[in-house]
Amino acid sequence: MVKPIAVTMSVCLALTVLFMMVTPNFVSYRRVQTGPVNTPAPEAPARKSEVPQTVTPSTDTAAREITADPFRVAAGADAESRSPAKMRSAPALMRKDSAPIQQEYIGRDRFEAFDPNPVKRAAEDPVSTFSIDVDTAAYAFVRRALNNGHMPPRHAVRIEELINYFDYDYPLPADRQTPFKPTTSVFPAPWNPENLLVHIGIKGFNLIPDHRPKANLVFLIDVSGSMNMPDKLPLLKNAFRLLVKTLEPEDRVSMVVYAGAAGTVLEPTPIREKGKILAALGNLRAGGSTAGGAGIRKAYALAESNFDPEGVNRVILATDGDFNVGIRDPETLKNFVERKRRSGIYLSVLGFGQGNYNDALMQKLAQNGNGNAAYIDSLNEARKVLVDEAGSTLFPIAKDVKIQVEFNPSMVAEYRLIGYETRQLRREDFNNDRVDAGEIGAGHSVTALYEVTPVGSSNRLVDDLRYGPPKGTSAAPANTAGELAFLKIRYKLPDADRSRLIQKPINATEKTPTIDEAPTEARFAAAVAAFGQILRDDPYTTDFSWDDVLALANSARGSDPFGYRAEFLGLVRLAKTARAMGDR
Repeated sequence: MVKPIAVTMSVCLALTVLFMMVTPNFVSYRRVQTGPVNTPAPEAPARKSEVPQTVTPSTDTAAREITADPFRVAAGADAESRSPAKMRSAPALMRKDSAPIQQEYIGRDRFEAFDPNPVKRAAEDPVSTFSIDVDTAAYAFVRRALNNGHMPPRHAVRIEELINYFDYDYPLPADRQTPFKPTTSVFPAPWNPENLLVHIGIKGFNLIPDHRPKANLVFLIDVSGSMNMPDKLPLLKNAFRLLVKTLEPEDRVSMVVYAGAAGTVLEPTPIREKGKILAALGNLRAGGSTAGGAGIRKAYALAESNFDPEGVNRVILATDGDFNVGIRDPETLKNFVERKRRSGIYLSVLGFGQGNYNDALMQKLAQNGNGNAAYIDSLNEARKVLVDEAGSTLFPIAKDVKIQVEFNPSMVAEYRLIGYETRQLRREDFNNDRVDAGEIGAGHSVTALYEVTPVGSSNRLVDDLRYGPPKGTSAAPANTAGELAFLKIRYKLPDADRSRLIQKPINATEKTPTIDEAPTEARFAAAVAAFGQILRDDPYTTDFSWDDVLALANSARGSDPFGYRAEFLGLVRLAKTARAMGDR
């Protein structure tokens, strides 16, 4: 009787395995896992927030999020996802050429959904106001997607973060009391020569090592089960090791971890005791659920207990963003971080991993914590963010930096801001010092681009009003003749509560006849802007192609000591290949 029972059990086991392999929930889980993770049993019902979703773009951008994972790990899984059954169940997306393509989203990567900035008529709405953005998370995520052979989700592509990933050689200010000096240029838009690009660039002064303030840093590290993958906790630990080695002996580091509960694993410790800090990092292990809210509370409490009024006090949150217990409501977390910001403790966010990456939440936290958000997809990116650009990442030279541009309707018919969709401010917010805005770190550069349609151009997109004056008929004051626009920048010094103002006219005389004569840095920024717009299928780049992006970027590589611009050219080629293969 033993043999028949054994045979029966073997058959049952084989049928169970076969059933699990063809069950959609199990297949979806199997695709995104690359290491052991604490997860519910397959038969457990998924929480509503964990169900993969797609979002169809609409005009309402108030509180939408898109959930997407463009990565398919195994070739077999990818082939399965293209099976007739899967294709029938996946929603259709539309390309520029209106040919529908089916795409299945697997996993729970989350991005805030937004629509591209609209074209505005200067005679009706001449003022554009936004907060600067020096985050770079979008660029690194786009790079990871393309290196995996897939186009990134549209809402992962924030064009301003692509542009500002690169350093630009803009003029420096004359003294530290004016932390940056604006530079502007005007040249034909590469994708639409009848229009103009107005380029705005600012670069902050760099700190002299002897004048750098001391740092009181709290590492807030996610050690939940979802972090148990090679591109998460192991990469995170190596990234923080790089940062520790760049700090000064009198800087202090403490460490809080969170999983099912939060706890302090390293009390405030001076960098001169580096071995103790590195040992605490080395002992970290992943496991459990994610009590992120509790971890944030404990990290801020630790920063407050060691607060240095003359130094930089900052919490550095490192996570994949999967806060599934504790404070889960993004607004509650955002408000908590905002209150702590007013006490002088800033927040930076480092994102890791794929398939579970909550970009939408991390953006909210960084923006409200007077910090920045970066996505670490490799040790090279960790070195860029935490070593090469440590000054701009950790040490602010200005806060609440806002830009306002007023266009002259006698010369500008229409305009649109390229990128910064999630950083828009109301006109009255510009002069209100209580309204939060972006932070600029030492040595950081910021770039913004407007596409402008001149008065008299046949290329206008907005019709004249039937019951109003035609475009361009309003007369500008005599002393503004020849001005395309007027630039204003508001900022506060790190320890100040009142803002300061920088003003500069943007004159038509700045216009170069051809794009080839435009400044090198402006041309490269335009190439990156074109790349981002094509990635998102924005409707404004007409027939500008990947090859056009390559030609423009290659002609404007300039100084590229770390090879980031050369890498960008490779990403454009990868995007061209992915699109040719039918990915989105």
